[in-house]
Amino acid sequence: MSSRPPLTVMLASPRGFCAGVDRAIQIVERAIEKYGAPVYVRHEIVHNRHVVDRLKALGAVFVEELEDCPVDRPVVFSAHGVPKAVPAEARARKMLYLDATCPLVSKVHVEAQRHYDAKREIVLIGHAGHPEVVGTMGQLPDGAVALIETVADAQAFTPRDPANVAFVTQTTLSVDDTADIVAALRARFPDIAAPHKEDICYATTNRQDAVKVIASGTEVLLVLGSANSSNSVRLAEVGRRSGARAYLIDDADGLDFAWLEGVRRVGVTAGASAPEVLVEGVLAKLRERFEVSVDEVDAARETVTFKLPRVLA
Repeated sequence: MSSRPPLTVMLASPRGFCAGVDRAIQIVERAIEKYGAPVYVRHEIVHNRHVVDRLKALGAVFVEELEDCPVDRPVVFSAHGVPKAVPAEARARKMLYLDATCPLVSKVHVEAQRHYDAKREIVLIGHAGHPEVVGTMGQLPDGAVALIETVADAQAFTPRDPANVAFVTQTTLSVDDTADIVAALRARFPDIAAPHKEDICYATTNRQDAVKVIASGTEVLLVLGSANSSNSVRLAEVGRRSGARAYLIDDADGLDFAWLEGVRRVGVTAGASAPEVLVEGVLAKLRERFEVSVDEVDAARETVTFKLPRVLA
């Protein structure tokens, strides 16, 4: 008879890597295989310390700007996308570059360009300073895109022509928060041009939906992900809004057993840039203290895959 207290783990599914993250990591791995080390990567390929450290060990060198890269080595652009000026500079320096921008982020870039060509004033719903926002705003000339982060921003925005406005969004936002901002924009600008299909990506939406399913039935939610990962931070927020005490942790070392005093049901999920090995590490640590039973809750099935660049395929 075990002396360890029982603990039910509600394991969210889907969780962890999405197709865009999987593709970006494969691009770095394949580039190292094909061209040898070092391969340079502009910004973190995805926002997860464990992924970055593993790729460093394979021979990736992470830099902030293109000027930090030698011209005779390949450079990979991160999954978050880059301003148009970055590949232009790489071409001018005759560098070999590989673009790991998530195709769903590229779709937002195309939308923004379409609105600009149609002479619309463009609003981007997103978080200031996030690489994806910097990349999207950098698709167009300075001043062409207005950034809106909150409902208050949406209410204060004053376009030149209220009848000729369009919006796009960052792909990793809170579905609910974004809906509130869009509602505020539509209330003020009934003719605002919207994306054909919402910009928040399927993986972000699915992971948030899965958290909503498990959070209401658990006392504590553990989210595996890095603090600079937008979609991981949003998962913790969604969990709190759904009634759970939610904690964002990098890995099992971040787990504080004091959070679980008297707790019988705990939810576990992982952001789209967090590898499954981190989830396994948390389950192993929980088993040190508890008699764990795992109940995997399927909120959606994901079958999306993205092709690698032809040069690496």
